Amino acid sequence: MPESDLALIRQAAVAAGEIALAHWRGRFRHWEKPQGAGPVSEADLAVNTELERLLRAARPDYGWLSEESPDSAARASAARVFIIDPIDGTRAFIEGQDGFAVAVAVVENGRPIAGVVHQPARGVTYAACAGGPATRNDEPIRAEAVPLAGARVLTAKSSLDPGFWRGGVAPAVRRAFRPSLASRFCMVADGQFDAVLSMRPVWEWDVAAASLIAGCAGCVVTDRGGQGFRFNQMPPLGDGLVVAAPALHAEIMGALVVLPPGRNKGTAE
Repeated sequence: MPESDLALIRQAAVAAGEIALAHWRGRFRHWEKPQGAGPVSEADLAVNTELERLLRAARPDYGWLSEESPDSAARASAARVFIIDPIDGTRAFIEGQDGFAVAVAVVENGRPIAGVVHQPARGVTYAACAGGPATRNDEPIRAEAVPLAGARVLTAKSSLDPGFWRGGVAPAVRRAFRPSLASRFCMVADGQFDAVLSMRPVWEWDVAAASLIAGCAGCVVTDRGGQGFRFNQMPPLGDGLVVAAPALHAEIMGALVVLPPGRNKGTAE
């Protein structure tokens, strides 16, 4: 079943990516969502519509959670659920940057069993299913094992605030940032970077597919408290994240000041 679900969501993500590309660097409407929830565009909605058409027709008994669809409590009782970000990195998409992605996962009883992160403008597709390898354009990928000092870390500047770190000293890392959170996971999974950090809450649609890909590439994927993710929650939010190969993940966790559960109240990624 994971293999057939992976084939389905990969085909759907690539097809939806073509719709995104048809809008990209063109003229389309975009606006800010209420309550500081970030930007959305005509392209996000068109991609979401196509994904829903393809996926729900193929698996009508699966639940549905998408950034661009109204949420429903009905998904909580579904054994399997699609978790979707139609365009991850919408602001970059609107600005004409190429780092946006279509992220699609199938989650079973809280755990992802198939995941795809497709970057249409770059012609790159990351994929994995439970028990299998992580791949980039069908080639197996593996995370790099490095020490924390000098590690290449994808994170916001705010994550290196001394208050987050034991002794009030942030580690000496080489920081970088990319607009698509799902893509950040994948760039650690294939060794372009060494870790992903977020001290802010994270939405499930940004994390579900990519967490499986990173895990299958040898990463440990947890929230900022060191707990593994369970998806299809109400509400669909996680408490930050730490993603890295095992030794580096342990080193990061040992250096972080870990807040009690529920203390992370910042704006979500």
